Amino acid sequence: MKIVLLFAILSVIMGFRSSEEITFSYIDNYKDLAVIEMYRTGVPASITLAQAILESDSGTSNLASNSNNHFGIKCKTYWKGMSYYHKDDDKDKNGKLIESCFRAYDAVVDSYIDHSNFLKYSSNYSQLFYLDRSDYEAWANGLKTSGYATDKYYAQKLIKTIKKYNLNVYDSEKDPRNWINSTK
Repeated sequence: MKIVLLFAILSVIMGFRSSEEITFSYIDNYKDLAVIEMYRTGVPASITLAQAILESDSGTSNLASNSNNHFGIKCKTYWKGMSYYHKDDDKDKNGKLIESCFRAYDAVVDSYIDHSNFLKYSSNYSQLFYLDRSDYEAWANGLKTSGYATDKYYAQKLIKTIKKYNLNVYDSEKDPRNWINSTK
């Protein structure tokens, strides 16, 4: 008990934050952006936030830190923007892990916008936009079925993250762009 208390005191003094604190801070920082993107493109804010939390480890991953890529979106052949290379799940013809090309952005907001556009305008994901925006479970399963991630538990992880952090509340938020326009 004394060791746990000592660690807690040292954490406060030295400024260490738990992964939970980091995630809650991440949500607080990007929830409005996720809601704006939801109204712009139709991608549920809960899905956007859950994907960003998982894909970027709440903004602390190597990919997020070095390229502002919070969604793990790879370059694809048509990508004309900046790129960042690191090992992920791509292998050469001999089965050896090689560096994968990931999209890189000047700012996190660009990553969020590109993520929404990637889903909205890629034929792979078009069927998602027939789903109810409040049905995050259908969206999570649809993302997995559409091939967004190679992890066979990706849908379950998204759903668990949404439930754990109550991210579905953002799917019913009012459009913040209306508030901005009404104050002019």
